[in-house]
Amino acid sequence: MYDIITDMSLDIEPEIAERYDIKFIPMEVVLGDDRFTVSRPSGFDEMHIYYDRLRERIPTQTSQVTPFNYIEAFEPYVRDGRELLCITLSSGLSKTYENALMAVEQLREEYGDKVKIEIVDSLGATGGTGMLCHLAGAWREAGLELKENAERLRERAKHICFWFKVEDLMYLAHGGRISGASAVLGTALNIKPVLAIMPDGKLETIAKKRGSRLAMKYLIERYNGARYKEDMSAEFPEGLEHLVYICCSDCLQDAEQLKEMIQAEDPAAHIVITSVCHVIGAHTGPNMLAVVHFGYPSERKM
Repeated sequence: MYDIITDMSLDIEPEIAERYDIKFIPMEVVLGDDRFTVSRPSGFDEMHIYYDRLRERIPTQTSQVTPFNYIEAFEPYVRDGRELLCITLSSGLSKTYENALMAVEQLREEYGDKVKIEIVDSLGATGGTGMLCHLAGAWREAGLELKENAERLRERAKHICFWFKVEDLMYLAHGGRISGASAVLGTALNIKPVLAIMPDGKLETIAKKRGSRLAMKYLIERYNGARYKEDMSAEFPEGLEHLVYICCSDCLQDAEQLKEMIQAEDPAAHIVITSVCHVIGAHTGPNMLAVVHFGYPSERKM
C-alpha cells in the first residue's frame, strides 16, 4: 500500500481527505504581522475568519514548497520502505513540481532504489488538485498499483477545466496579474474578470463581465461547452466521471446558487462544494468563485 500526499494549495472537503487518508505538506502564509502554517484543509467557519481579515486589506504573502521541505516530508516514508504518490501545484504556476522532482533525486543519491515516489503535476491548483487526490484515493481503494495510478492521474490532469471569477481586482493587481490602474478602473466599473488555467498549467484572463450575475452565467456557459457529453465511465473510478468541484472564498450562498445552475444544465453532475484554501485565497481574495470539472482540453482557451 502506498500513501498519497499533496501540498496545501489544494481545495478538498475535509471529509474526503479523511476518507482517503490524504497526507499534506504544510505551507506558510503571512497575514500582516502574523505568520502561520497551514497543514490541513479547513472548514467554512474557520475560513470565514480568514477571509474577513483579508477584507480588512491586511497584506498577505505565501511561500512555495522548497526541495528541502519535500525532503523533510518524503524521507520518513522512504526510511520506512513505503511508496508515495505526490500531487503538486501546477508547474505553470510555481516551481513546486520542479522542487518535488529535485527532492526525489537528492533522496535517491542517499537511499537508491529504496525511493519509490511518483510525482504528478496537477497542471492546476485548488479544486483541480483536490479532484486528483479524490481520484487517487478512489483508484487506490480499487486496487491500482502506484505507477498505474500516477499514469492515470497525469492523463486526467490534462482534462481538468478551471473557470473562475474574481470579485476584487486589487488582489490580482497585488499579484501582478493586472496593473493597479486597471484594478481601480475595473472596480469602479464593477468589472468581474473570468480566468482559466490553460492546458500548460498557466493562468489567463478569458473574459471580463460587468457584475457578478453575468460572470456566474458565463461560468455556466464555459462549463457547458467543455464538459463531457459522452459516456466516460471507463476513464474514471466508479461514479466520479461527472465530478465537479465548486470552490468559493467565503461566498457559500453564491456557491449554492451556482450548484443549482449546474444541476439544471447537467443533472448527472456530482458536485462538491469546498472553501478556497488560505494559500490560493491570499492571491484571489474573498468572494472568488470557481467551477472545476473534467472535460475537453481544447475548450480551455480564450
